[in-house]
Amino acid sequence: LQDGTAVPGELLPPPTPAASIPEAALPPAWDGASRINILFFGLDYRDWEANQGPPRSDTMIVFTIDPVAKTVGMLSIPRDMWVNIPGFGYSRINTAYSSGEGNKLPGGGPELARKTVEQFLGVPIQYYAQIDFYTFVEFIDLIGGIEVENNEELRLDPVGGGKDKIRITCCGLRWMDGERALAYARFRKDKEGDIARAERQQKVIIAIRN
Repeated sequence: LQDGTAVPGELLPPPTPAASIPEAALPPAWDGASRINILFFGLDYRDWEANQGPPRSDTMIVFTIDPVAKTVGMLSIPRDMWVNIPGFGYSRINTAYSSGEGNKLPGGGPELARKTVEQFLGVPIQYYAQIDFYTFVEFIDLIGGIEVENNEELRLDPVGGGKDKIRITCCGLRWMDGERALAYARFRKDKEGDIARAERQQKVIIAIRN
């Protein structure tokens, strides 16, 4: 080429191929009728931002969808559940994500967490979805907030320093913006710990659906 003009007899370079996702990295095609299970992660990226390494999965919920019966179920997995993480031995289940990311395994944290949950529950996990704190707040605000059926008197710690506690009164429907919903979904400082927190998170999911 001379100034962008082809010289007679000179071979032109092949065109640059368009970027595409390798087929092997795509999930299997869904037939539209089989039950599918989706592993949902809630991540706290503040660890990574503070140079403390890959985040652990703060929340893990398995959604199961039956398109024929048109039903959906969800199962919350306590983050301190002691399980066998493939290739790493026994540890808390919330470390699977950070181990996969930190060791740069194929598929990273999501794939190792998916395999761990699949092995632990004995059911196939076909897909995963992940969300971090900031995206969660933005999403709740984007849909105009949610109304949660609350039956507790709560004082919650919002994410970020120097913020006043958030008070949620009992009892009935309580409107929450993104920041309040995140504080509500993360709270586990009562005597029931992860069990009560899982119930709150499921209430938030139902409120989002509504």
